[in-house]
Amino acid sequence: MQGQWKRGWQTLAVLCATAGVGLAQTNMAAQGPMGNPGAANYPGTAQAGPGSVGTAQAGPASIDSRSGRMAVPGTVNYVEGHAMLDGQPLWARSVGVAVAGPNQVIRTSDGYVEVLLTPGAFLRIGHNSEVRFVSAGLTRVDIQVDRGSAMIEAAELVKGSDLEVAMNGATTRIEHKGLYAFDADQHSVRVLDGKAEVTENTGEITLKKGDAVFLASDQPLKKRDFAVKSAASEPLYVWSKVRSQDESEANANLANTIAARGGWYGAGWYWNPFWADYAFLPGAGFLYSPFGWGYYSPGFYGGLGYGYGYGRGYYGHGVYGRVGGVGTGVRSFSGGSFHGGGFHGGGGRR
Repeated sequence: MQGQWKRGWQTLAVLCATAGVGLAQTNMAAQGPMGNPGAANYPGTAQAGPGSVGTAQAGPASIDSRSGRMAVPGTVNYVEGHAMLDGQPLWARSVGVAVAGPNQVIRTSDGYVEVLLTPGAFLRIGHNSEVRFVSAGLTRVDIQVDRGSAMIEAAELVKGSDLEVAMNGATTRIEHKGLYAFDADQHSVRVLDGKAEVTENTGEITLKKGDAVFLASDQPLKKRDFAVKSAASEPLYVWSKVRSQDESEANANLANTIAARGGWYGAGWYWNPFWADYAFLPGAGFLYSPFGWGYYSPGFYGGLGYGYGYGRGYYGHGVYGRVGGVGTGVRSFSGGSFHGGGFHGGGGRR
């Protein structure tokens, strides 16, 4: 009897927390909190033309309706420091609103920018860099690194999709999920994890984990080894790792929310109002990012509500996820045993 009474109070507490989540979303829709991008761009919605970066565009009218929709490739998902898209400044409020269109360029000075590519793949642009978006669609994304450094983390690569990077006269086609580093100033392509095909006028070469190639128009492509662990101290790698962990936490929070409240439309990018960015949700089960953080589908919970799974292994033993700064009993998969080996391995929160 005492155990039943205790479980009843736990269930009531969880239901109250769930109601609080819904109330918080409604309030944010009305007030527009910091980082809320207003109306995001979606396929089939009216969008403003060039020069409208950072401005509200036609789309769903509330956080709840936006949470059930998916972002398009080219969507700016995080901005830190000074950066511009097609000559217009990027700010925190540009997240989810600014979308890089054909032949538009993202430039950074002392900043970083994260951009969504095909579902499950992130582009992260380093300091003093320029990346041009040649085309961006759900099944094909072509970008060009003109200056500086960029890194692609592909936690998932949908079969049949194309993800290509042009740089210094060569084209790199990403073949598998993994972690890929590009440096236009050093003319280098490195595969920290995964597999890629590099093609230029002198031929083509296949790169796997630990392989690099230096691009020169008058020299045949030659595969070289590099110390993978040495990349762990590079600024863009460190920043990308932190962003990967944040994305994993946003995923865990949103997957739990959707499992409890509904709004599941399959694999893709879903708006998370508490992180003020898009989270990647895989189609089924779970997978690990190249950095070792977990990405979980709402289907992983079998549609169970918050209360049923809590304390029975569904939420792991990590720290509480952040939900507007208030713990709700939803735990993060990025801590403890839910951090897999991945490229770097290890565990714990920053």
